Amino acid sequence: MRAYIDSDVLIWHLRGNIKASKFLTKLNQNHQYEFWIGAMQRAKIIFFMRDNEKSSTLSFLSHFKTSPVSEKVIDKAGELYRTWNLSHGIDINDAILAATVQETGGIIFCQNIKHYPMPNILVQRAWK
Repeated sequence: MRAYIDSDVLIWHLRGNIKASKFLTKLNQNHQYEFWIGAMQRAKIIFFMRDNEKSSTLSFLSHFKTSPVSEKVIDKAGELYRTWNLSHGIDINDAILAATVQETGGIIFCQNIKHYPMPNILVQRAWK
């Protein structure tokens, strides 16, 4: 099963958060899951990394497959955004990742599960 890791978990790991690192290590040892990230999550990491972080960040991201954003995903994401933004405050990146999961299957691991209120999306908090 595809395990989509949201950018909050990626950022916590890159900042040295031990809980994030332990979570990713444990998830990687579970052969039920394949590491994936959405294109927008990758973009968020790449756009905001500092020059001195480039080598370690790219090395870390090499452990993840990146799901591309297609026209179909964007169209679904638009529907999700319009449905859930006012009531739950989801942003464009959340909507695109949720639509990606709807299209490809899998589960989202994040710290802010309120960003994914859609009933047909599997989402789990990475750690407590």
